[in-house]
Amino acid sequence: MKTAGEVVHEFWRLMATNDFYSVMAVLAPDFILEWPQSNERIRGGERFAQMNAEYPAHGRWQFTLKRFVESDDEVVTEVAITDGVQSAMAISFFTVEQGRVSRLVEYWPEPYAAPSNREHLVESMSST
Repeated sequence: MKTAGEVVHEFWRLMATNDFYSVMAVLAPDFILEWPQSNERIRGGERFAQMNAEYPAHGRWQFTLKRFVESDDEVVTEVAITDGVQSAMAISFFTVEQGRVSRLVEYWPEPYAAPSNREHLVESMSST
């Protein structure tokens, strides 16, 4: 049986094909996706695939894995996502059971301008 890390690497590899229905191969039959920020839940791989296929895009989606942390049955990833026009970052918490993703909780943080009251203490990360 594949490790949780191998399953999640396969998840992101399949996502990068832009054939979102192919991702169902690594999703459990009772798969659940949760987006706490917008208070939404998707049940089932079919709805997950349809949501991704219907999401408005300007081109092919590209996924760049920035960080990958795994334990026996959980994996956390930080992934940069773009279609060439839109860009976002996803922080994803995967639960893997019996070689399939059973639960995925994702956060989509929005960038914001740094407050000026701490500019004397910080440096811009874009300058490094």
